[in-house]
Amino acid sequence: MKCMTLIVLMAVAVSISGLAQGRRGAPPPPPPPLEPGASPADVDKALFAAPAPLRDQATVIKWKSDFTYDTLRKGTNNLVCYDRSGFPLQPPFAVQCTSLGNLPREAQNLRAEATGDRAKSETMLKAMEADGTRVKPEYGSVWYHFSGPDKDHISPHHITIAVPGATGASLGLPENGRGGGVWIMNAGTTTAHLMIPGQ
Repeated sequence: MKCMTLIVLMAVAVSISGLAQGRRGAPPPPPPPLEPGASPADVDKALFAAPAPLRDQATVIKWKSDFTYDTLRKGTNNLVCYDRSGFPLQPPFAVQCTSLGNLPREAQNLRAEATGDRAKSETMLKAMEADGTRVKPEYGSVWYHFSGPDKDHISPHHITIAVPGATGASLGLPENGRGGGVWIMNAGTTTAHLMIPGQ
């Protein structure tokens, strides 16, 4: 329960921070400049998934075929956003933001999804989980996902909070969504995350 309280307090702190900036009347800092050769359109598309208070200072990257990435814009906060549109197992429009510390895990995700086969991808990730090579996400980090056939027809945005290793017993939350509230999916694994109804 302490962990859940901490997560809620962090979310509230981010919201209050954004409101406080507006109340002080000080203009927010301008967005950082793009790296040489970076496309403004690529940056804007990736930032579509970013929450408004964090968007202007987020880092933006572009994944390469070898699962490394180029930085399009180096931000000043801990959020990183990227485009996954049309990647194997992804819809035509798919953008995501998360913590910078989660990029090694996302590289593993992309490598597994590159098979183009959902079952093979899941098998690869489960094997990494079993042999201890699966990179853990940052505890309490948020993943923001937007996807659909195009930008104007996206599914309801999907937000999850990483709680690797958490179980119903450790957090005092259910391990299924039948109750209608927040619940833990994939409890007890590195993939454990909080599911938020309607998100």
